[in-house]
Amino acid sequence: MPGPLSHLRVLDLSRIMAGPWCGQILADLGADVIKVERLGEGDDTRRWGPPFLKDKDGKPTKEAGYYLSVNRGKRSVELDLKSEEGRAVVKALAAESDILLENFKTGTLERMGLGYEALKAVNPKLIYCSITGFGLTGPMAGDAAYDFMIQGMGGLMSVTGGPDGSPGGGPQKVGVPIVDIMTGMYAAIGVLAALSNRDQTGKGDHIDLAMLDVSVAMLANQAMNFLVSGQEPVRRGNRHPNIQPQNVYPVKDGYIVLAVGNDGQFRKFAEVIGQTALADDPKFATNAARVENLAELEGLLIEALAAGTIDHWVSSFAAAGVPSGPINTVGRVFDEPQVQHREMLRDIPHPLSGSVKQVISPLNFANAPLAFDRAPPLLGEHTEEVLKALGLKETQP
Repeated sequence: MPGPLSHLRVLDLSRIMAGPWCGQILADLGADVIKVERLGEGDDTRRWGPPFLKDKDGKPTKEAGYYLSVNRGKRSVELDLKSEEGRAVVKALAAESDILLENFKTGTLERMGLGYEALKAVNPKLIYCSITGFGLTGPMAGDAAYDFMIQGMGGLMSVTGGPDGSPGGGPQKVGVPIVDIMTGMYAAIGVLAALSNRDQTGKGDHIDLAMLDVSVAMLANQAMNFLVSGQEPVRRGNRHPNIQPQNVYPVKDGYIVLAVGNDGQFRKFAEVIGQTALADDPKFATNAARVENLAELEGLLIEALAAGTIDHWVSSFAAAGVPSGPINTVGRVFDEPQVQHREMLRDIPHPLSGSVKQVISPLNFANAPLAFDRAPPLLGEHTEEVLKALGLKETQP
């Protein structure tokens, strides 16, 4: 059965992570996503390695792991947008597309004659999504940006990492390009909302999405903690600012994550560790009291948890309905029985390696199941077929 977006075509002019992440989401959902890449160069992330995919003989290809993580399900077309022929192809594709994704620096596509107003004249129903570091307006509109710097500017790094003065303390970035990923998620939400509105009005739209805006929006409870209290949130390592006990705790053979979310769970937790009286102590009986008296509480918990192993505590807490878990390496994630049951890792046919492993979409539809049968494309792999479908001859050497 076709995916829920199999009736849509997406023209993806973006590269790196944020725009391509959105494009991959839409491709997973069944949309025909045409990825336009620079002639002879392609997406920058094709070269962001090692590691690189190995071919059938075990030799490295030119397909970097970074690129392979974000371009599944697309068709690749090589074009020279500096040429009239290349720009004409983009216009022809835009005329037949529902969505256009781009993350060029502000004003670049306008100067090429491929800005929103120009393509709106070709296709008034086009949903045109511009993804930039700082937006299309404002004093920094023309500046370039990467995820790392935005994590810093947007406040995320001020609340990520250990407290100042603690071993390894100081600001830290998240271990994946989280602002890029969330920008791609917001882009997917935005274009689908615009499509829903188009169904009602018959009109397309232009979405202005900035990574800095996304980073600010992502501050969530930390932003509201500041706005309500006037006090700057600080880095607490793995400790939650509002809910306790939630932290990483040392046990006999490693560490566990403990995420007690309410007073009922805390009572069950106290029973499991053999400290039932903690749940009746006024200093710890409510979440607000536990946050206030965290230093004393953690001393008691660290002593109790050190007596058991990872498997003992995780299984015991699970039986009691208390959220906890191990800290898996990336490799061990794919050994988790639940992850395997959900088939989050799939093998997809690939022309160079025979197959390539992919971490697939977490979305599951009862009536429109998703298909994962198209690997991240080789550079220009589909140029001829796409141009032929447009009634054009290949214009590139």
